[in-house]
Amino acid sequence: LLMQGSMFNTWKPMWVVLVEDGIEFYKRKADNSPKGMIPLKGSSINSPCQDFGKRMFVFKLTAAKQQDHFFQAAYLEERDAWVRDIKKAIHCIDGGQRFARKSTRKSIRLPETINLSALYLSMKDPEKGIKELKLEKDKKVYNHCFTGTSVIDWLVSSNSIRNRKEGLMLASSLLSEGYLQPAGETSKAAAEGLSDTPFLDLADAYYYFPDSGFFCEGNSSDDDVVLKEEFRGIVVKQGCLLKQGHRRKNWKVRKFVLRDDPAYLHYYDPAGGEEPLGAIHLRGCVVTAVEDMPDSKKYDVGNILFEIITANETHYYLQAASSTERTEWIKAIQAVSRTGK
Repeated sequence: LLMQGSMFNTWKPMWVVLVEDGIEFYKRKADNSPKGMIPLKGSSINSPCQDFGKRMFVFKLTAAKQQDHFFQAAYLEERDAWVRDIKKAIHCIDGGQRFARKSTRKSIRLPETINLSALYLSMKDPEKGIKELKLEKDKKVYNHCFTGTSVIDWLVSSNSIRNRKEGLMLASSLLSEGYLQPAGETSKAAAEGLSDTPFLDLADAYYYFPDSGFFCEGNSSDDDVVLKEEFRGIVVKQGCLLKQGHRRKNWKVRKFVLRDDPAYLHYYDPAGGEEPLGAIHLRGCVVTAVEDMPDSKKYDVGNILFEIITANETHYYLQAASSTERTEWIKAIQAVSRTGK
């Protein structure tokens, strides 16, 4: 979510976690400790929040000490889901009950003594952890990754589990909580529910750590040279959008092609041409709808806008032809940013 609160005045992309007694927020999903925590006891929530006229799908959480914290979701359903669960958590606290949203830990019955964060750090240990390799499959090269079998082997050898069946449950939890990411069609299909288990104990199912540098080539802007990588991924969505330039701030129609492997949104001259003009790296990005921009009127730009904020906080502004199309683009980009490389 995008967040604005007492710790900073500008809107910042944050990884937000709702726990039973508060909201924790992290700079990145893979961080071990939160940047801050908002207690829910004595808090109230307001949605929709109209304090920011140019930002859509905002809700406000007012803590017990009357501190206001603002969050912006990407689209209406996402905002309403957050508000519904936060209200339920506050209601449980007020009634002396324990709030427990359905979670991966509960669904696969992991022991409460298992600390996924500590386990993740052990797995990443340069000497005793899982070795990151350069693997090849179907004429594709995967850097800084490892096989599903090697993960289960490591869990067994480190005495974290009693057998491979338990290892499969634990690895599935690590995957669902974001400590592991799927690399390649086999592991992605399983993570998306197309297999009996989210995680695969197979030698041809590849995974990687989210902050390992896997496919982390940086970003490009309007005049940057596009990274000369092979376009391997499946086209998830394509079409024309208005895009604001980074240097001249002018708006131009561009043809956009969204691929899942690697996670890039490439844009082309709509008049033709096989070479892309630029690319937006989506891995770890935040995407939200915006109502207006301060300098947009001079270019006669309408209000069906959305914003992509990359992992290194580069901002891209785009305009769709309709609100329905905007929501479709946002959902597609969100999906690729979470599962793509």
